[in-house]
Amino acid sequence: MRVVGVDEAGRGSFVGPLVVGGFAIDDARLDDLVSAGAKDSKLLTAEARETVYARLARLGDVDSVSLTPRIVDRAVEQGGLNRLEAHAFGRLIRRMGAEEARVDACDTNEHRFGQHVHARAGGRTRVVARHHADRDDPLVGAASIVAKVRRDRAIARLRDRLGDGLGTGYPSDTRTVAFVRAQLASCPELPNWVRASWATMIRVKEVRPAVTLDGFGP
Repeated sequence: MRVVGVDEAGRGSFVGPLVVGGFAIDDARLDDLVSAGAKDSKLLTAEARETVYARLARLGDVDSVSLTPRIVDRAVEQGGLNRLEAHAFGRLIRRMGAEEARVDACDTNEHRFGQHVHARAGGRTRVVARHHADRDDPLVGAASIVAKVRRDRAIARLRDRLGDGLGTGYPSDTRTVAFVRAQLASCPELPNWVRASWATMIRVKEVRPAVTLDGFGP
């Protein structure tokens, strides 16, 4: 049986895309994931993630869906960030093809999230949605590595274009906040690589945005 794991990276980011990553493999080879080093991407360094990613690409299939800041902003404005992610998860599952999908639930209600993903995957794939699945299931851990590596690469391309001061893209990174503040000081137009819907924009622009991620719904 072919199984696919799905997870995302960059949901809480201030800069760059939200990336949904998928990893698919025959279930007879699931034990190989542990020896390959598949685990929650947050437990690995950037260098280790790249190493494990290369191993995963030899073991099974890797794929991803990238959601731009503008797409994320529109979803947040409508209170539907979870629905946006469910749609992206389902789209990726449908594209990769599998009898079973295991996904990390971003909704507080994992069953509801699983139902949304199942519907968007076309209804033919069994979907198992769990909180902390990236930590507890090596298959979803593998997907988290795919998502994180591909997002890291997207941020690296932005840094190549904009400069190292961009930082990691997360609001906890003072370099990122300072970089965006400087960009807005020289040009008040919001760059297309920044998310307007993140609460950090209150500090950066000194004007409260219409909607923040604190207010999104399922």
